[in-house]
Amino acid sequence: MIKKYLRYIGLPIGLSMVLPVVSFAQTAAPAAAATPVPFISAGNTAWMIVATALVMLMTIPGLALFYGGLVRSKNILNVLMQCFIITAVISLEWVAFGYSNAFGSSTGFLAPFIGGFDWAFLKGISINDVSPYYISQATERIPHLIFILFQCMFAVITPALIIGAFAERIKFRGFLIFTVAWAILVYNPVAHWVWSADGWLFKLGALDFAGGTVVHINAGIAALVTAVMLGKRKLPAGQHITVPHNVPLVVIGAALLWFGWFGFNAGSGLAADGLAASAFLVTHIAAASAALSWALLDWFINKKPTVVGICTGAVAGLVAITPAAGFVDVTGAIIIGLLVSVFCFFMVSVVKAKLGYDDSLDAFGVHGIGGIWGALATGLFATPVIQSAYSGAFSGNTHQVWIQVIAILSTLVYSGVLTAVIFKIVEKTLGIRVSEEEESYGLDLTQHNEMAYNETD
Repeated sequence: MIKKYLRYIGLPIGLSMVLPVVSFAQTAAPAAAATPVPFISAGNTAWMIVATALVMLMTIPGLALFYGGLVRSKNILNVLMQCFIITAVISLEWVAFGYSNAFGSSTGFLAPFIGGFDWAFLKGISINDVSPYYISQATERIPHLIFILFQCMFAVITPALIIGAFAERIKFRGFLIFTVAWAILVYNPVAHWVWSADGWLFKLGALDFAGGTVVHINAGIAALVTAVMLGKRKLPAGQHITVPHNVPLVVIGAALLWFGWFGFNAGSGLAADGLAASAFLVTHIAAASAALSWALLDWFINKKPTVVGICTGAVAGLVAITPAAGFVDVTGAIIIGLLVSVFCFFMVSVVKAKLGYDDSLDAFGVHGIGGIWGALATGLFATPVIQSAYSGAFSGNTHQVWIQVIAILSTLVYSGVLTAVIFKIVEKTLGIRVSEEEESYGLDLTQHNEMAYNETD
């Protein structure tokens, strides 16, 4: 998402840079106009409040219903509970110190890798403070508190995406500890690398408008690692896959994700302006292209277009356009959407079967692969027509592709290794996989003592 925050002006850093310039201007040219003072824009603030609510909608109920419909009926409540508890606990972690670690500043060798604790529990941030992060709106900004909550919703949905890999076989207690540790040790540092002004990937010039690297690649590789380390589900003899227990829920969840994604991507411009309009448009077009592409692949290869397939395609398109939404035009969005379904379809229908890992709901196959393609495509299709400061290979800047590759590989390695370490620690201390008996009865009963569907007289 930043180069969305391309003109970062931190409170202490920004003032130290701006005040001498203002002082000189007043001395050298007293007749010159005063430097504009940033202020809270009612229009931008209203839009960002809506965008923040839309991103929350993506996790609950969007992702919860999408994943919930895909699992077996005896495990749907467990998926819903996981999404709800993540929303609660990560929100608290975020205001306690997560935001400060991700977007705050630190000193010395830590500065490029993690922020400090200056904003812990939002210390020193008042209701009238303007956000130090902005793009094109130099003076018409949003409240700092709204920016914090907007970013909180990204911190919430990222670990929630990993649920799709270990669905139907993880202890609730182990899942909760793993998720909190992962958010602290993996999500917050990677967000700092890419979106904070002193992050090393930000300084390198990596482009990630709304979370292709920070959210989807990050969660995608963590999903693959957890799926492999947790092992396959215990299925009846001869059965290799499970069918969704409620396809209408999948459709509702996918539709809510598509709807909420407008806040995810268009909101990442932090203003109600032309950049938001462009991000809104290409988000929709990429999703539509990918949905059509997946349906056609289904039709050609499996002889029938499926509802689950077109929903999966739409989500893949939304994933792929996420890093590129603020940098590509409609043509780029169409190509990104058409191709992402090809890559993801091949991964979930061919590669997963060949390698034999049990990524239950294809979290890596869709979010990991879609995020990798989206990050690379940003380096290919970014055009100065959208933001004049940024261009990709097809606009003459081939170097941007290599920067994107560095961002992708560093995230894959860091997130993959740390995920494995966190998983192993939780497994050895608390235990993380349910017993065969618990898995057989279903996690709704064994983990929550509830049933989603109860017969009544």
